[in-house]
Amino acid sequence: MDGVAGTTLMLTALVLGTVHTFLGPDHYVPFVALARAGTWSLRKTLAITTLCGIGHVLSSVVIGLIGVGAGLALAQVTDVEDKRGAFATWALIAFGLAYGTWGLWQALRNRPHVHSHVHEDGTLHAHTHGHQQAHLHPHGTGRTVWILFIVFVLGPCEPLIPLLIYPAAQHDWMTMAAVTAVFGAATLTAMLTVTTAGWYGLRIVKLGFLERYIHALAGGVLALSGVTVLLLGV
Repeated sequence: MDGVAGTTLMLTALVLGTVHTFLGPDHYVPFVALARAGTWSLRKTLAITTLCGIGHVLSSVVIGLIGVGAGLALAQVTDVEDKRGAFATWALIAFGLAYGTWGLWQALRNRPHVHSHVHEDGTLHAHTHGHQQAHLHPHGTGRTVWILFIVFVLGPCEPLIPLLIYPAAQHDWMTMAAVTAVFGAATLTAMLTVTTAGWYGLRIVKLGFLERYIHALAGGVLALSGVTVLLLGV
């Protein structure tokens, strides 16, 4: 492959990696929502985003290489990616609904209630509290992260497959490696950029009495991002 064609492919990979990430809310909304609900630090949020982003890109690379090695046509490989994409979207919706249900249950358990008692001098004293206040953050954070990672591994990078197949068909493995690296770097950079902006943006949002429902709201946001991807096909 000549230099012009290789450069064109890499520029295409850069643009597609960036655009497909920005257009897909499932690439950053889950991290922002869960970080706000779990009070994750920015460092932890970006580490989890990076882990999921790498899994997201590498899964499509593996599928592409298998397709190349098996001599499959581009249409066959993209068909596999389309089916993976639909499954991953439904998995994200299911995860969001499950997480939201858990969050709602926690919020209802933590309903403020009044306790009354009488002091020795006969004074009646009442105070309001919730028993679960100290336990609102899920102990299974690791489980949540790994479920999210699996969802992202299932999710395909649809634009990457055609970019891989073309140089592979010409046995130009160096160009294919470069295209993969550029696409992956663009995708991760876009994911980290938007996630960082969302993390800072939600820090200043005060939910008031809704704070007790933060996990339920986060689950709803996750499910909604999956529905958005499903409806828009991004």
